[in-house]
Amino acid sequence: MAAQKLMAGLVGALVALFGLVGMAYAAPLGTPTEKPILTITGKIGATNKDKAAQFDRAMLEALGLETIETTTPWHEGKVKFEGVSMNKLMKHVGATGERLIVVALNDYATEIPMEDFAKYKVILALKRDGEYMSVRDKGPLFIIYPYDADPDLKTQTYYARSAWQVAKFDVR
Repeated sequence: MAAQKLMAGLVGALVALFGLVGMAYAAPLGTPTEKPILTITGKIGATNKDKAAQFDRAMLEALGLETIETTTPWHEGKVKFEGVSMNKLMKHVGATGERLIVVALNDYATEIPMEDFAKYKVILALKRDGEYMSVRDKGPLFIIYPYDADPDLKTQTYYARSAWQVAKFDVR
C-alpha cells in the first residue's frame, strides 16, 4: 500500500514536471528566410522573434494548404481559395486566447472569435484561383470563410471578419 502511494506520488510529480516543461518550452518555430508576411503576437506559446511568431510564405505553406471554393461579395462567380487552416495555424503557435484581432496593411482591424476557426473551417488564403494574391488583389493574405457552406455566413458580420491584406494577428 505504501509503495503504491509512493509510486502514485512519483507519477503525479513527473506528470506535473513534464507538463510544466512542455508549457515552458513550446515547439520552436523556424525562422523566415524571406521577408515575413505575417506576425502573430499576444497569447501564444511559440515565438521566433521578440515574443512574436513571424511567418514568410514558405513557412505558412509548409503547414499544408486547404481549399475553399465559394462565392464572395468581392468577386464574380465562384472563386477557389487556397490557404492555411486558421485552426491549425493557431494550434501551431500555441494560441490560448478567445479572440483574434486581425490587422491589415492599411490598419483596418477586425475581431474574430477563435471558435469560428474550427466551427467554420476558416482559412488564411494565400492564393486565389491558383495564383498568389498581390497587395493590389487583396493579398498577400485574406481571411476566407466558406460562405456557400452555411447561409449564416452570408452576412455582414462574417464579411467584416474577412480581412484582406492581412499583416498581423494579436491573440487575446
